[in-house]
Amino acid sequence: MAWVYISLGSNIDREANTRAGIRALRQHFGDLILSSVYESEAVGFAGSSFYNMVIALQTDESVSQVSDILRQIEDQHGRDRSGPRFSSRTLDLDLLLYDDLVMDEAGLQIPRDEILQRAFVLWPLAEVAPDLKHPQAGKTYAALWFEFDKSREKLQPVVFDVDGD
Repeated sequence: MAWVYISLGSNIDREANTRAGIRALRQHFGDLILSSVYESEAVGFAGSSFYNMVIALQTDESVSQVSDILRQIEDQHGRDRSGPRFSSRTLDLDLLLYDDLVMDEAGLQIPRDEILQRAFVLWPLAEVAPDLKHPQAGKTYAALWFEFDKSREKLQPVVFDVDGD
């Protein structure tokens, strides 16, 4: 079984789409480990603020199968791929890590560069996997978050009921 870490983001009907993304991942993969939900400003374009989180899970599926499943879930939840790369999203599911695999091929980069570049990825990843080491940087996610320049992005945890009750 591989440990997989996924970044989930939404800035269109973000509460409903975040919950829907979690439900879809649970339906396919079963048990999930969820970080807190964080609110961040849009990066690379003018748009509404995002909800972001990181989800950990275990699976027997291959890295390409997991990537395909994430894309299908995005599509099922109204993901529009016709716009610019940096734009609003109903649901954005990015495969961050697949065990300690390092690859950059066929449009799939693992570990994702955003782990080291974006607070909205690193902080929730450090929350769910503080002692796990980045396969290239060789430091734990807790250490990477401690060293991260937190002045670059505004990010704050939000009270979020995953089930919407």
